[in-house]
Amino acid sequence: MRIAAFFIVLLKLLASLLMLLGVVWACGALWFQLAQSVKSGSARGLLLGVWVGVGLYCVYLLWQQRAAKGLLIYGLLLAGILAWWASIQPSNTRQWAPDVAQQLSGTVQGDVVQLHNVRNFEWQTASKATARWEDRRYDLGQLVSVDMATSYWMGPAIAHTLVSFGFDDGKAPRRYLTFSVEIRKERSEQFSAVGGFFKQFELSLVAAEERDILRVRSNMRGEEVYLYSVAMPRAAMRSLFIAYVDKANALIETPQFYHTLFANCTTIVFDMVRSIVPGLPMDWRLLASGYLPQYVDSLGALARPNDFEAIQAAAHINARAKAVRPDADFSSAIRQGVPQAPLQP
Repeated sequence: MRIAAFFIVLLKLLASLLMLLGVVWACGALWFQLAQSVKSGSARGLLLGVWVGVGLYCVYLLWQQRAAKGLLIYGLLLAGILAWWASIQPSNTRQWAPDVAQQLSGTVQGDVVQLHNVRNFEWQTASKATARWEDRRYDLGQLVSVDMATSYWMGPAIAHTLVSFGFDDGKAPRRYLTFSVEIRKERSEQFSAVGGFFKQFELSLVAAEERDILRVRSNMRGEEVYLYSVAMPRAAMRSLFIAYVDKANALIETPQFYHTLFANCTTIVFDMVRSIVPGLPMDWRLLASGYLPQYVDSLGALARPNDFEAIQAAAHINARAKAVRPDADFSSAIRQGVPQAPLQP
């Protein structure tokens, strides 16, 4: 009897824990998803309070020999919330913030890539810019480099990851195009790592000039930006560039939610690279994206004439970015002193 009673208590503890976790998850879902329709934080708080109260009451019933009633009430309410949650679908038709107002798309014909809606903003402040969305043509036969940028805004463990491709026609200065997987904010929204767990943001893929997408981070937002040259065979560079174009087109056809852990600026890039270079190991630094450069370095993929600390110091572009004159070549200036990976066949 004592053993049976022990297991009953254990099961109730487990059930209580799962029910409380469900209450917490549903609170997050309700809070972030109702933000647009229920503007008042007090009203949302009241709704969450009712849900928490009912959830705790169901847990109470579980321990008062009325488990069936508690589980039934809880199960019906949670099923309703889950059905509502499943009905929330991503969309491409919202009132978007200006910097993600347009969607990138492209076509690939042989070596020629035609891109639509490449961003080339001229930023005056962190939130104000002259908007320019442009069509661009790129020749994959001229693709000669891949660089990884990491931009830090909340400590060493978290960074935004960007990938920049360099094109050299042998005449003009090298052209660069940077891809960035970002949240697609609505006009009234701000980034929230917690909201990213609860379908608050759609996913956006931006292609932009470095003077736009790197400069706004280093010069306007005050983020710490690092730029690393990545060693990659030219065939892999080409495949990765096309993978970005394919992802952009796919997001137009089927919009997708951003997810803080599983569909973000690092994990999506990793998935694309892993499809090109099979066997890449999983690593905790893919989640703690601030340490992604160390992960890439551990694979032997960074230009490496020195130890990593020296490479990282040279990769810090903020001082160089702020010193660039308006009429100077921004991309060349920020690469001064950055170790460059040799061009591979």
